[in-house]
Amino acid sequence: MSETISILGAGSWGLAVARLLNNNGYPVRIWEFNNDDYRLLLKHRTHPNKLPDCRLDEAILVTNDINECLDNTDLIVLAVPSQFLRSALENIKTDLNHIMGIVNLAKGIETGSLHRMSQVVKETLSVPENKIMTISGPSHAEEVTLDMPTTVVAAGYDQSLVEEMQRIFSNPTFRVYCSNDLIGVELGGALKNIIAIAVGIATGLNTGDNTLGALITRGLAEISRLGVVMGADPLTFSGLSGVGDLVTTCVSRHSRNRYVGESIGKGKTLDEVLKGMHMVAEGVQTTKSGRELARIHKVEMPLTEAVYNVLFENKPPSEAVQELMGRELKPEIWS
Repeated sequence: MSETISILGAGSWGLAVARLLNNNGYPVRIWEFNNDDYRLLLKHRTHPNKLPDCRLDEAILVTNDINECLDNTDLIVLAVPSQFLRSALENIKTDLNHIMGIVNLAKGIETGSLHRMSQVVKETLSVPENKIMTISGPSHAEEVTLDMPTTVVAAGYDQSLVEEMQRIFSNPTFRVYCSNDLIGVELGGALKNIIAIAVGIATGLNTGDNTLGALITRGLAEISRLGVVMGADPLTFSGLSGVGDLVTTCVSRHSRNRYVGESIGKGKTLDEVLKGMHMVAEGVQTTKSGRELARIHKVEMPLTEAVYNVLFENKPPSEAVQELMGRELKPEIWS
């Protein structure tokens, strides 16, 4: 196991994956942009506000110089939040022609361009498309770092390279499956965060299990509708990056997106919630992107529209629920 792996982004997921890959026997480096966070990690080998249970082994290089992190590396893992990924990659001056591949972990859709993360990577770094992959699925960093059994899916267009990622990342508590549906895996991971916000709002309003079950199910239906129109395999949304990640994000106490929704359902404003958070809730910006994609592709996504109206148009959550329940009656399965 000689491949050197460079992780860009030392948030909770970046830290958890750094620990995982180090435990798997690989030389690991991790880059942190924020100077205060970098110094904290360098001194204590952990971050109390991000992932206190994760201590980085002394063998892991911690740096705030992105090009030092990437020098002569073999594999790049991207753990930068989706809305900051492009700006982070634009700082790379290192020649990447020799690298084995790039694995994205971020779950979002870039605002403005409406691009998936693999598209952002391809545009920014001019890397061949078959070298760009995504790993997604129900995988809260808090549980991965405690070695709780976790399964995810790696997706990309080069089957042999995807299988290599399967080998590199897998261990007795972290199991990786393969997929060639990069579009579906990325969209499932991104759009489920919108539905998790909706579930959080409903929880904050003290609705019952019936409501949450309906939101998760109908949320999956609208994710699938948009995904298929954009070129995804519908079966992907029945898998780990679809229903698996959706259910986990909607019900877990670790879910930042559910937390945002629940706080708003209890009466806080979006600004109040975000100011009190140490980490990024990807679903907030993805709600804007998902809504715009739905309109471009002429796909009806009522839950996404409702979440957008609550987050950005100041619609009272209870009113949004009433509007959803009062919509025109339809068959359960429709396109």
